Amino acid sequence: MDTHELLRKITSLPLIADGLAEDLLAGNFRSVCKGQGIEFDEARHYQWGDDVRSIDWNLSARFGAPFVKLYREEREITVLILLDVSASMRSETWPGRDGTHPTRFEQALLAAALVAFSAERTGQRVGGLFFDREIERVFPPYRGRRHVMALVSGALRYHESGTGPKNRRVRRSGVPGNAAPGVGSNLGAALAGAGRLLKRRGMALVISDFLSANWSGELGDLARKHDVIALRISDPLDDDIPDMGFIPVEDPETGLRIYAPTGSVSFREAWKEWHGERAKLWLSLCRHAGAAALELSTAADVPAALFRFFGVERRYGLSRRGRGRR
Repeated sequence: MDTHELLRKITSLPLIADGLAEDLLAGNFRSVCKGQGIEFDEARHYQWGDDVRSIDWNLSARFGAPFVKLYREEREITVLILLDVSASMRSETWPGRDGTHPTRFEQALLAAALVAFSAERTGQRVGGLFFDREIERVFPPYRGRRHVMALVSGALRYHESGTGPKNRRVRRSGVPGNAAPGVGSNLGAALAGAGRLLKRRGMALVISDFLSANWSGELGDLARKHDVIALRISDPLDDDIPDMGFIPVEDPETGLRIYAPTGSVSFREAWKEWHGERAKLWLSLCRHAGAAALELSTAADVPAALFRFFGVERRYGLSRRGRGRR
């Protein structure tokens, strides 16, 4: 997908977000994970019918009369989007694509933009953290459409800079430049950075292919303090390789090239099994960490997939549970 077509899709998202913000997200993203967020409001004298579990025993002992704590809904949260900009996200999966099929990064960018616009629509603070081997660029959380557009434009520059280790030239600031970045993605460092960036309880949306090692501990640490949604970008061809003969396959991170015998039934079965096991492991790690999980295929319609995920989660109160594929 060329940049013009991607930009056209992004500019249509605010219209979709306006229609989805109230009905889909209702200004309270944390309902997806753990139900309605609440915060302490005030204390008052105990009244007949109050829940005894709400009694503030310290305050009651101090004044010699029973007091209860009152809480109110916490509707203002911070939404932080962690976006993987590594080469494995930004490369074409297979040769012969016609250019209209989105890459993992293009699909991730559409999902990130829709969530950001929806959060902005309901007055939430939105921030961004782009990462590969290191944290590339940070957008501190702020309110407003102008800030969201700056975040989306910053992510779009990674698409414009090209893909792969040979032609990807990005400075650590995230702006096209002369210094080539390191290969691979360090998801663990990004999750730890998100924990430092979120000063109060918020929601973190992690968008990645999760082709990284040693991140489950950091995910658990983040999920204990914040509501976390792990959005894994997949591709249909990962599970179902067509018979294309003996084709070259290149690692987008290192440039290492091998030749894959896609005409071999045993190779295609082994490939499908490997990807299936990796998806199961990802889902298991997310559930163990306490993060909600959504797998988003590059063939899926992004608004429809997010509508089903957020809408069903909120309506039926499915908390801390992994989701199926979309």
